[in-house]
Amino acid sequence: MSKLIVSGMTNLEGSVSVGGSKNSTLPILAATLLANGCSTIYDVPYLLDIKNMTDILHCLGAEITNAGGSGLSICCKKPGWDVSDCEYTTKLRASFLVAGPLLARCKRFKISMPGGCRIGLRPVDLHLKGFAALGAKITVGHGFIEAKCRNLTGTVIYLDFPSVGATENLMMTASLANGLTIIENAAIEPEIVDLAGFINSMGGKIVGAGTDTIKITGVKELTGQVHTVIPDRIEAGTYAAAAAVTKGKIQIDNVIPEHLTPITAKLREAGVEVTEGDSFITVDAENQPKAADIKTLPYPGFPTDMQAPYTAMMSVAEGTSIVTETIFENRFMHIPELIKMGADIKTEGRTAVVKGTKKLTGSKVNATDLRAGAALVLAALAAEGETEISHAEYIDRGYYNIDKKLSLLGAQVMRID
Repeated sequence: MSKLIVSGMTNLEGSVSVGGSKNSTLPILAATLLANGCSTIYDVPYLLDIKNMTDILHCLGAEITNAGGSGLSICCKKPGWDVSDCEYTTKLRASFLVAGPLLARCKRFKISMPGGCRIGLRPVDLHLKGFAALGAKITVGHGFIEAKCRNLTGTVIYLDFPSVGATENLMMTASLANGLTIIENAAIEPEIVDLAGFINSMGGKIVGAGTDTIKITGVKELTGQVHTVIPDRIEAGTYAAAAAVTKGKIQIDNVIPEHLTPITAKLREAGVEVTEGDSFITVDAENQPKAADIKTLPYPGFPTDMQAPYTAMMSVAEGTSIVTETIFENRFMHIPELIKMGADIKTEGRTAVVKGTKKLTGSKVNATDLRAGAALVLAALAAEGETEISHAEYIDRGYYNIDKKLSLLGAQVMRID
């Protein structure tokens, strides 16, 4: 168990560069299984979740080598189809993203139930309904899921909810199916567009990614390609909130400002000055943030992954904010820890009433999941005294070298492994 020791009340200043998107890299790594050849992916963030995904690819027979810097080369000429005994699948929610490529390439898969952060139920029923519609026979056993098919045939699939994971999995599966597949009520996140761009570079035929209707014309074969992952909008948003809670001024480099619009709009509503460039934003917060309500929604709504860091920001804002979580039912686990630090927050169901306070106090707190951990780091930066955050390994799942990056901005952060 690793810990972060944070001494707060330092104004952050300087510049920080964002890495490649974790939520984009994971499905793109899974999609390399579709290719009859080698792919090279650049701007791969060195995170625990990424390591777990590459270990899963190893279990499937992939050869993975460093391509220099942040690049990985992945070759899987003949992938296996059974990863039910691969220990890494239970450590990572995104492990189920290999199911679609395996079904498309091998005509079958067997995989353990996916793991990941305990932020609520995240069933894969929409994935399975889509696989069945394409022609697969599904078996759900004790702790595993298996699917088989003779052929996959394009069809119309309507998603009851615009699930990012289901959209990604079905898009990958349909890329090698016979005929045309139409995914209606599809997710429109930037990560969907990035994945579609990678598949199309391999020879796929996907149109409409980024809209709620995606059309995929299956091809017989895909070939490996070189691809650079988009920047991580959640990492960027977290550093933007860090500037706000410390009344700091920082420039965040390697971003796509349009991807950050739902976040920067709320920062501006909270009285924080945000300036956009071609590939950077500058966040300037001279004064205490003002209260501003949020409601998490699928993109282009406010992202659920930013809810916990934003709640930490609102805990030191002027006024009272209402935070409504609509995506996951158990994503308020950071709130009891924030209350230990002096935050005034009351919850009822999926709604939190956050009454801002001028001062938080350092304490011993526990990171219960990735984004909850990030929220505690932000609160610690704003708090008087020293905060000890246990289970920092959760934070490492989504933020590479967060202690070093914050230290370069003037924060006092120390890691104890």
